[in-house]
Amino acid sequence: MKKSIPSAKSKAVATLETIHAALALFQAGKLMEAEVICQQILIGAPNHFDALHLLGVLKSLAKDYESSLSLLDQAAALKPDNQEVQKNRRISVSQYQAVRIGEAIALHQQGRFAEAEPIYLAVLELDTEQVDALQLIGALEAQRKNHQSAIDYLDRALTIKPDYAEAYNNRGTALQELKRLEEALASYDQALRIKPDYAAAYYNRGNALKELKRLEEALASYDQALRIKPDYAEAYSNRGNALRELKRLEESLASHDQALRIKPDYAEAYSNRGNALQELKRLDEALANYDQALRIKPNYAEAYSNRGNALRELKRLDEALASYDQALRIKPNYAEAHWNESLCRLLKGEFEAGWQKYEWRWLRRDRTELPRSYPQPLWLGKEDLAGKTVLLYGEQGFGDTLQFSRYVRHVAALGAEIVLEVPGALLPLFSELEGKPTLVTKRSSLPAFDFHCPLMSLPLAFKTGLADIDGAPHLRVPEDRLTAWKTRISAAGTPRVGLVWSGSAVHKNDSNRSISLGEFKHLLVNGPAFFCLQKEIRESDQIALKSLPMVRTFASDLTDFADTAALVSLMDVVITVDTSVAHLAGALGKKVWILLPYVPDWRWLLDRSDSPWYDSATLFRQPKIGDWASVIDTVRQRLQDRAI
Repeated sequence: MKKSIPSAKSKAVATLETIHAALALFQAGKLMEAEVICQQILIGAPNHFDALHLLGVLKSLAKDYESSLSLLDQAAALKPDNQEVQKNRRISVSQYQAVRIGEAIALHQQGRFAEAEPIYLAVLELDTEQVDALQLIGALEAQRKNHQSAIDYLDRALTIKPDYAEAYNNRGTALQELKRLEEALASYDQALRIKPDYAAAYYNRGNALKELKRLEEALASYDQALRIKPDYAEAYSNRGNALRELKRLEESLASHDQALRIKPDYAEAYSNRGNALQELKRLDEALANYDQALRIKPNYAEAYSNRGNALRELKRLDEALASYDQALRIKPNYAEAHWNESLCRLLKGEFEAGWQKYEWRWLRRDRTELPRSYPQPLWLGKEDLAGKTVLLYGEQGFGDTLQFSRYVRHVAALGAEIVLEVPGALLPLFSELEGKPTLVTKRSSLPAFDFHCPLMSLPLAFKTGLADIDGAPHLRVPEDRLTAWKTRISAAGTPRVGLVWSGSAVHKNDSNRSISLGEFKHLLVNGPAFFCLQKEIRESDQIALKSLPMVRTFASDLTDFADTAALVSLMDVVITVDTSVAHLAGALGKKVWILLPYVPDWRWLLDRSDSPWYDSATLFRQPKIGDWASVIDTVRQRLQDRAI
């Protein structure tokens, strides 16, 4: 008997009955059975819309989102206008995105950025406007130091979702890393307008304000973060850093201690606490804190560098160099460690290595000035300068400019014309500078030039060693200023002694170099005529100064360094701490006694009473840390003996 072949109509009826059976099973919660039927239908009818649709939903419920989306896309291609398919696809996409983003976040939090990134990108390929993926990959890019890329992603997120506080916060951190600090603040402020109880945004805002040296505002922002989140260890620690910069050192220690009570294994807080102890000159305690930080976090380059600084202050220079070396083994491009090593090597008189390392100053995070960006090349001693014009410029304080202006004549001797950029207060004095430079001030228009070089890089350019330094005077006082000041102090007795006991209070090393007038006054002896050479007299010293009528002051009359130079030149000796006046007196060839801390700035070297930089200088050093009394007693005895 011949077997009958089912008609197309009968097949369709059978298939319809089968899909209805699958739907019934689905509605009864028998999902696996429904899935089997759908798969059977698709074997015979691969383009069966209802089977594709239902199986896509089933796969979504089973969390097999990739299969779900493939099936639903096939169904949608068959019936593009079917709203139910589109709705279920959106649900599946959303669920898939949530799962994948969750996976990426877990990897992200573990620091596995290379694994997290393709997941975020896969989500965005599915939906270019998935705002959470945009925000998170922006945060990831910021952590990978791809800051402009981070901002681009975050801006896309904010275009889609303008009230996304987290995106504004992460955008702020990226801007902060790019040193666009005011923009970073604006971004944090926007995050806080959207989400007023956002502790992390207050914390980050505090960090930006601290970088801007708006320290009191930074403290207020950290305090606000802590009101919202009292166990915020990072906020306590960075609050401690701001307090340290404000010289509120005991409060700084207390803030770090609070951070450590919350988070006992917080290596950064131990290192920061060590920094506060270092400023308090409790150096052995500082070393113990750095060592504890390193026990917790053995590859903590910053702690090794800070440890090196404490060892340097203890005059344990070889140990300091070993600590810097360890920091650089961990983090080869760590600018701070290279810079700290340079200071240590220069202090030891190892100039060749020291000058090379000194160039890392431009990459330091807390640098005070950015490197100049000119189309003309930087000159570091290689190119022929005959017939060329070279722009030289200061980059740090007055003292550095006074000291290293000695190189102007050396550059001129190579056949170059010199354009010298200096602060306005130095212009009249430098009009007499050998080498006849064209003088300009910062932000003034520059004449044409062929090369440029910062003054502090000239020792590297000339390969300066100790034996190469010429300590002879290189500055002269303008004659008109000298005449005016001669007339002014002509009635004063002799010998004349110029005094400087403190420098700028905002100088990073001021606590190490300055002396209070209450302590400094003990060197005053009967006989000499004493002259205060300081333009700035601290409020805390003004009362003491009023009780010392033998000390003449001219602070308001010292209009610029030419006036100070004229007054210096009329002294028999200048007694000063490590300030710009020390360099001014030395550069003029005036006898100068320089009072130095136990470990001074690198340019004064160690364990010698003379200076290769200034033939006229005599150095008086602390015999132990903080011991100014011994220094002052020695200087007082010199004055009494009339050893002027």
